[in-house]
Amino acid sequence: MGICFAASLASAQPTPHAFLEKLCDDFGGRLTGSAANAAALDRLAEELRALGYVPEKVPFTMPGWERGADRVELVAPFARGLRVAALSYTQRHAAFEAAVVDLGHARPADLPAGDFTGRIGLLAAGSPLQASEIVAFALERKLRGVLFVNREGGGQLLARTGSFSGEPLPLPIYSIVQEEGRWLQRLLARGSPVRVRMETQSRSGAVETANLVVRLPGRVVSRLVVGAHFDSWDLGQGAMDNGLGIAQLFALATTLRGAALHHSVELVWFNGEEQGLFGSRHAAAQLGDTPIVAMLNLDMVGVPLGVNALGDDSLVPALERWHAARPEKQRLAKGVENLNWVASDHTPYQLAGVRALTFNAPIPRESSRYYHDFADTIDKVAPVLVDDSAAIIIDLVRALAQDEGLAAWRRPPAETEKLFRRFGLEKRLQASRMWPFAP
Repeated sequence: MGICFAASLASAQPTPHAFLEKLCDDFGGRLTGSAANAAALDRLAEELRALGYVPEKVPFTMPGWERGADRVELVAPFARGLRVAALSYTQRHAAFEAAVVDLGHARPADLPAGDFTGRIGLLAAGSPLQASEIVAFALERKLRGVLFVNREGGGQLLARTGSFSGEPLPLPIYSIVQEEGRWLQRLLARGSPVRVRMETQSRSGAVETANLVVRLPGRVVSRLVVGAHFDSWDLGQGAMDNGLGIAQLFALATTLRGAALHHSVELVWFNGEEQGLFGSRHAAAQLGDTPIVAMLNLDMVGVPLGVNALGDDSLVPALERWHAARPEKQRLAKGVENLNWVASDHTPYQLAGVRALTFNAPIPRESSRYYHDFADTIDKVAPVLVDDSAAIIIDLVRALAQDEGLAAWRRPPAETEKLFRRFGLEKRLQASRMWPFAP
């Protein structure tokens, strides 16, 4: 199924995987607002110009965050530095010591008796609380900080946003590696007093950044948007999340040069996804009455097993036409699916009434378990993964861009509300302050 991009490129132009390798190795993590992010975006624009495009930077301002020399140290029952990572929007504060209390999953049955005032809560892996709910819980219980135990073992940390709205956090919240988190849980279960010292140097502040856009004209003005987030966390290289999507969009740009299309195609590399979908929120807010047939989101898309209409029944017929037209041996094992989910760049488009789709395309666990941490590096992304996934993505984009029966259409707000309520997603959107409808 793999395709070789080398034959279609001049010798001076890299294949999508070779481009991604250099992007990861030369710049590292692409945290939005960082110098590395801006320089890497310039490199992408340079490579797109070499393909003959005129990429457009679309600037916007968003709440930024800079990681500092943050430390959490165990001081009792013995001294030990702990492996931790602050959630974004954790703010600089003076160093302090406090006793640790085990919160379990923060369900009422998990909580020990007594006063939590001034303590640091230890939150178990798998807690259902969203970031805003963790903050609300901590403030209600008068905690001074929170450590949440990472869901993956092997010394892994889960970098993540602490505030989808970008507001600075009123108390420090950190991810702690699973092994050390469980160690502390065992000590507390045996009645050993546990104290830690916490010092945060990270800080928030508005940053100027940009999305990068390439437009391929079609015979009509209606537009198929294909997007992938460009930013990553800063701990590793962001090769899987979401360098893979960066390379897949680059493969589309390479392959669709000069193609005769019915619908116009817009390729967008979004910034600010990891901290709160800020790039796609900005792009969706600028749509106005632009006729959009659909938005395809490429976020950690491995080799597809199925294509997902994300709850939009009206998209299913076009996807089924594409799937039925594929050679029988190349049809996807799960075919056409229709399950909505949130918290990636398709969500702001859906909230704007645009139909969205993505793929059911898991990355093998031996690689995906490392995302958001130091080990999210280019060696986890094999060239065949880029080539095989891009081949299916390109085939679908060609088909949708040529589908004259796929008309531009926007859902009215009432239908958009039903779309999210149908899948029980309103609570998550309310917790992230993205729910635009009445409670």
